[in-house]
Amino acid sequence: MLIGGALYEATSGETFKTRNPFSGEVIATVQAASRADVDAAVAAASQGQRAWAALSGAARGRVLSRAAALIRARRDEIARLESLDGGKPIQETPMADVDSGADCLDYFAGLAATIGGACQSFGEGGDTPWFYTRREPLGVVGGIGAWNYPFQIACWKAAPALAAGNAMIFKPAEQTPLSAYILAEALTEAGLPAGVFNIVQGDGRVGRMLTTHPGIAKISFTGEVNTGKAVMADSAATLKTLTLELGGKSPLLVFEDANLDDAVSAALLANFYTQGQICTNGTRVFVHETVIDAFLARLLPRAEAMVLGDPLDPSTQMGPLITPEHHGRVLAHIAQAIADGATLLTGGGVPDDPALAGKSFVRPTVFRTDDDNLPLCRQEIFGPVMTVLSFADEDTVIARANSLPVGLAGGVMTRDMTRAHRVAARLEAGVVWINTYNVTPVEMPFGGIKMSGMGRENGRAALEHVTRIKSVYVEPGHVEAPY
Repeated sequence: MLIGGALYEATSGETFKTRNPFSGEVIATVQAASRADVDAAVAAASQGQRAWAALSGAARGRVLSRAAALIRARRDEIARLESLDGGKPIQETPMADVDSGADCLDYFAGLAATIGGACQSFGEGGDTPWFYTRREPLGVVGGIGAWNYPFQIACWKAAPALAAGNAMIFKPAEQTPLSAYILAEALTEAGLPAGVFNIVQGDGRVGRMLTTHPGIAKISFTGEVNTGKAVMADSAATLKTLTLELGGKSPLLVFEDANLDDAVSAALLANFYTQGQICTNGTRVFVHETVIDAFLARLLPRAEAMVLGDPLDPSTQMGPLITPEHHGRVLAHIAQAIADGATLLTGGGVPDDPALAGKSFVRPTVFRTDDDNLPLCRQEIFGPVMTVLSFADEDTVIARANSLPVGLAGGVMTRDMTRAHRVAARLEAGVVWINTYNVTPVEMPFGGIKMSGMGRENGRAALEHVTRIKSVYVEPGHVEAPY
């Protein structure tokens, strides 16, 4: 653990191993937290938070800014660790993981001094009543990360919370527990007081220790929908504030006037980046019936040309899935889709390369169907599996795109900007991309609607979810009472 600014020996007696998804080798043995350890983390966070919140926003911002610079200085080290621990290609991790995390710290460093309230008078005279509001930190925030973007998610959760004067207890996903320590080291070296950022490790049992703890004011969770429901249920007992960034089954709409090369690039990014293990992925690619053949003619050769291999090889474009268990689940989804009658256009199994035999690889897979009711089109697979469907008119495709209970993201590919904005307005999603996909600058609020979650990360909107408003009414005159 990391509690109160120092390494802390867990008292549970339990450990777990984190493995390299490519080689299967054990990278580290990690101690799992007990209830007493979580209590110690909450006590340390509560103490540290009071000192941290007493600083000015500008002072807190300077700490975050220094931490961002320290992270940039360790860019190659962190990127390599993310590739080792998560199986992500080294092509991706420097920019998508490390730079994204550092950018987030820099962004909220700049906003920390701007966090404040408002005032309003009820008249013009000097003796007129008025009120003002204060934006205050919540206290101790519990962050529960996911394994697909471990370092980025730790930064996305910590930066706004810390900027606003909160303390954080962060639990990484047990599959990728390591990179959060580098964030903690950078924050400590930058001047963060002891106890303001703590790390507890373990599986879902430790997550529940956070979601049920009365000393934690908020939970920020990234993960799948059913776990999000459990987090919400646990948090209800103490009425915690929640940010839930959950799963999706997002639509990408390709209209007949789209630039097809750009549409194919967007579809590839929306399905195969990070081995398809991204919650926003546009796995339902709806293509207008007049251009679907041309779209597929461009798509399939590019999908089949993708390079699978060692994540540390700079030429690798797709690494292994996170665990053998998850690999098996993705292959089972593919087998079910074939049995259900979906047409497999490419991929559909493990690669032929003997050097990759026995490892958790899945070839980039593309299905073709027009049956929206197949599990293939309704269930989040979280692997490199794309489904291409045809459509004839705008109203119908929007209805199909919105037909699922999730609503995280969506995409629109068209040269007609009037249609682009009209469709974006009608899509039931928290994030919509026009003529691109999966671009998440820290300035843009991020999060879903419906069963894809609540609250927002990034952008100024994130500060609303890590602060509370206190209203203060001021009466300059006398108090009148009718009795």
